[in-house]
Amino acid sequence: MRFVIQRVQRASVTVDNEVIGKIDRGYMVLIGVCDSDDEAVADKMVDKMIKLRINEDAQGKTNLSLADVGGGLLLISQFTLYANCKKGNRPSFVEAGSPDKANALYEYIIDRCRKSVPVVEKGSFGAHMEVELINDGPFTIVLDSDRL
Repeated sequence: MRFVIQRVQRASVTVDNEVIGKIDRGYMVLIGVCDSDDEAVADKMVDKMIKLRINEDAQGKTNLSLADVGGGLLLISQFTLYANCKKGNRPSFVEAGSPDKANALYEYIIDRCRKSVPVVEKGSFGAHMEVELINDGPFTIVLDSDRL
């Protein structure tokens, strides 16, 4: 499982010219799932993400968690995080999880986050989405379950 976490001042996701999710301060998170992922992996990734101390304190040091700053989450499914570009110039996505499995884990992650984060918004699985954000820093972290 892969999360690309961007600390944002604000972020939104639009489908068919309609904003379906938006947050102010917090994290916009792209979520990629592979077939070997399961709920235990998702739990580990969510716990790590929520506890990351990547928000600035009064001294300007990245020392505060999402809860410390009252931040929200905008969670976007992104199978292209498993693009394999080793051969040729056209990426292969065979390493990405099957749509049914990926959607089930994506929904599980959303539910899991809602248990501890007051504002959790989401994209639309499988839809063409337009994501807008103001990256705060910029500050971007990549979490890979194979490296935790």
